[in-house]
Parts: sequence; C-alpha cells; structure tokens
Amino acid sequence: MITMQMIRTPEDETEARAIQDELRGLVVRDEPGPPPGTGLVTGVDVAYDDERDVVAAAAVVLDAATLAVVEEATAVGTVAFPYVPGLLAFREIPTVLAALEALSSDPGLVVCDGYGRAHPRRFGLAAHLGVLTGLPVIGVAKNPFTFSYEQPGGRRGDSSPLLADDGEEVGRALRTREGVKPVFVSVGHRVDLANACAHTLRLARDYRLPESTRRADALCRRALREATG
Repeated sequence: MITMQMIRTPEDETEARAIQDELRGLVVRDEPGPPPGTGLVTGVDVAYDDERDVVAAAAVVLDAATLAVVEEATAVGTVAFPYVPGLLAFREIPTVLAALEALSSDPGLVVCDGYGRAHPRRFGLAAHLGVLTGLPVIGVAKNPFTFSYEQPGGRRGDSSPLLADDGEEVGRALRTREGVKPVFVSVGHRVDLANACAHTLRLARDYRLPESTRRADALCRRALREATG
C-alpha cells in the first residue's frame, strides 16, 4: 500500500516553490536502491489534452528480470496547475498518484519520464513522487533540460556527468544504444546514481528508452484518447 503524505495543490507559483523547498529536505539520498534486475519496476508517464484540461496517467509494472508486464493501471484527471517550467510535477502528481494507487502490485522501483535531482531546484518529478510515496524513484529524461554535458563514448553503457553551472553533478548522460544519442538519468529518492544508471541500462534492453517508459507512454496516450473521444 502506498502511503500518501503532504499532497497539496498550490494556489500559485510562489506557493509551489515553497512546497518544493519544504519537501526537498525529505529526499533520501544515502540508500543504493534495489539491485538491478530484481523485483518489480514500474514506469509512469502522462499525456495531456490542453484544450480540454485533461491529463491521463499510466503506471506499468514490469518484472525487472524479464521485462514482462505484470500489471497496468491508468487514471484520468483535470489539469489543476498551469504550465510553468520547473513546476511540472504539480500538473502531473495527482493523476500519477491515482494510477499508482490503482495497482494491486507493489510498484517496486518507479521510473519517471523526467527528472529528479537534475532540476533547477533539485526537486523534479522523480524526487517529488518519491517523497510523497516513500518509493525508490529515478528519472530518465530524453533531453538534458538546462544542464550541460560532454558526449559520452559511443558504446552502450558509456556515460558522462550532467553538470549544473556551478559544476555539481546532477545526473548522467547515459548511452543506452550504440550510435544513438544518450538519455539523461537522475536520482529521485532512495536510489543512488550508479544504481539508477544500471537500472536504466537493464530496462533499455532493446531501445534507447527504458521499456518501462515506452509502455507507460503508449498506455497513457491510449487512455487519453479514450477519455477525450
């Protein structure tokens, strides 16, 4: 059972940033996380219909060893917060939580299509979701957001630091397919960066993106189509 705590929809940007500052101190960074290839891994993703203010979320549970689907769940809600860079979690969190709550399985490790520590306030969706649920969570993003990096080597598994302006390493650019551009891995909650990269490589067995993300993306898009007709 997922324990929800401190779930609040802010009134404005100022309150949203204050909530991020409050919850950021609850992020656990000194746990390695579950061993890659063991237990369950859950991908979460969202899709929007901005004209109707509808958001659909999906949670897809995979067997971490085989990548077989164990369970799927979706939830549809109303977008309750405007689009503001750096505050996207407030648009997504309520519906993502509803999808996770609909699961009968323990989600295990959760993989977000987005950021954790690789965030201007060091508190992206993966960190926010981890603090609210207590689950180990990582972020695997398609682009580096506002951060810089050197191209990693061309082989699968090569990586390079994802760096903030002050030189802090906030994640890794990770090559999951030879000759294909990297993904950007950052920790959210209760997982270290090395383990987050190892999980990402196992999940990206056949494609650039983790299988958890690919399946959650397809499922939330289908749920949105069904909800909006």
